[in-house]
Amino acid sequence: MLRFMLFVMLVVLVYSLAFHVIMIYAEGERHPWIAGPYFVLVTMSTLGFGDLVFDSTAGRVYSVVVLLSGILLLLSILPFLFVRLIYTPWMEAQSRSRVNRKVPDGVRDHILVCSVDALAAGLMGRLRAQRIPHYVLESDQDRAALLHEEGWPVIKADLESKRTYEHLGADRARMVVANVDDPQNTNITLTVREVAPEVDIIAIADREDSIDILQLAGASQVAPLKRLLGEQLAIRVNAGNAKTHVIGRYHDLFLAELPAHRTPLAGKTVQETKLREVIGINVLAIWERGRLSAAKPESAITNHSVLVVLGTDSQISALDELLIIYDPNPHPILVIGGGVVGQSSAKALTSRDIPVHLVEKDPKLADESRRTANRVFLGDAADLSVLEKAGITKTPSVVLTTRDDAMNIYLSIYCRRLNPELRIISRITHERNIEAIHRAGADLVLSDASLGIGIILAALQGHEAVLIGEGIDLFTMSLPRHLAGQTLAESRIGSRTGLNVIAVRHKERVTDNPPADMVLEEGCEILALGTPEQLEAFHSLPGRNGMGPRARRKHHAA
Repeated sequence: MLRFMLFVMLVVLVYSLAFHVIMIYAEGERHPWIAGPYFVLVTMSTLGFGDLVFDSTAGRVYSVVVLLSGILLLLSILPFLFVRLIYTPWMEAQSRSRVNRKVPDGVRDHILVCSVDALAAGLMGRLRAQRIPHYVLESDQDRAALLHEEGWPVIKADLESKRTYEHLGADRARMVVANVDDPQNTNITLTVREVAPEVDIIAIADREDSIDILQLAGASQVAPLKRLLGEQLAIRVNAGNAKTHVIGRYHDLFLAELPAHRTPLAGKTVQETKLREVIGINVLAIWERGRLSAAKPESAITNHSVLVVLGTDSQISALDELLIIYDPNPHPILVIGGGVVGQSSAKALTSRDIPVHLVEKDPKLADESRRTANRVFLGDAADLSVLEKAGITKTPSVVLTTRDDAMNIYLSIYCRRLNPELRIISRITHERNIEAIHRAGADLVLSDASLGIGIILAALQGHEAVLIGEGIDLFTMSLPRHLAGQTLAESRIGSRTGLNVIAVRHKERVTDNPPADMVLEEGCEILALGTPEQLEAFHSLPGRNGMGPRARRKHHAA
């Protein structure tokens, strides 16, 4: 910029000398020395006051040259260089300077997330909904500034420095999530453990070999998400006889899913099934082609419905005994994709004596998959002949485990057309593709990010991780004071937030599927199914005039 300004000054000086030469020899006039730069700057800036003009041809040609030079240098190049070399760097510096480098001293019980990824993006929304302070770490200055502008609670930090975690208050944090790669996660765990011996550290592991190393480094919990995702996908398949699939536990109650496919439940309403009267099991919600809705007595159950039920161990067993004679399908489950997730799904299924056919186009992965699947078909799943050989027309379920969302969407459409009756369980990477893959025909989708979020939230809330489905979480919440003393119906939690209250705990007493006339006691805990947005709405519930029922009674009496 300085060189350009010196060049402009030189141009002005040369044009000023030319002004005096032309004025003396072509116009026969003499002017003070300041008239030269004055004429040049007035002409170059296109102001054109008109007090100094040329009558000669040479003078007018000179004026045109000065004018065109001004348009080029002052009106075009100068603004561009100013924005590019001065304004933009200044704004970026201001943005970078606003990025925090430490956690404020007064903040306690916060969550530190060590990397920006899909897990972090989803976790931020859940933590924000639960009013839990949290920060995500980023080592790159420019990216940290960009995230800050987008509203992320980001901190510029060196992930492997001991001083970083001292500035981040790791010793007073509630949890540290190490979600980079396995070597860095190990280094982070060692460093954090040196600064904060008591803080909970959840480390994400990509490889099975890293689990022991991370545990030895000091991680409180290691989550091998790809393996766990494969196991979760395997739980959801239809295989053999009708049976519930336990997906979580809350104290002595088990949360399970039950596909209604080819069972006497299909074609009935929830009330007509009489599951609560006969067995004591409670139907909480119904999955219908990727959409979860609260179960009401009049809710219809179709052949594609999956019931979310809650009951004790003995009640779940009794339900399995009741349905075991239905939906026998001896044909193998079809797993598409032979990566870590696919092999994990196949291994989980074969361990339950469920036959598995696996399709993989990579010869190396196909060879590795032979240790977990009963048969492996080498080829592209988009090839009709390969799918037909693998048994697409007879299989009860397909598990899509590729890392490409577009491919999983394509295969969902393809498999649904080839076999309209099968159950399609798919892996997903990006949350934005959930609606698309459900429209394509997938019955249930899960991602490793959602699984990781579930594990982290469960650790924060002190219960086992429960993965209901993509975008649906199990929340444990303390009852707001202004709702104490009201019945569940009067609180209108369900109608005002959309949350599905499935249990209420007061001290050691747990009431599952609470009735509408149940009185919510002060200090009780609510267990509900819903989305982060619905949880946010719950925390924003207003009290009537900001008072609970007792305060209102005193107010009216006064």
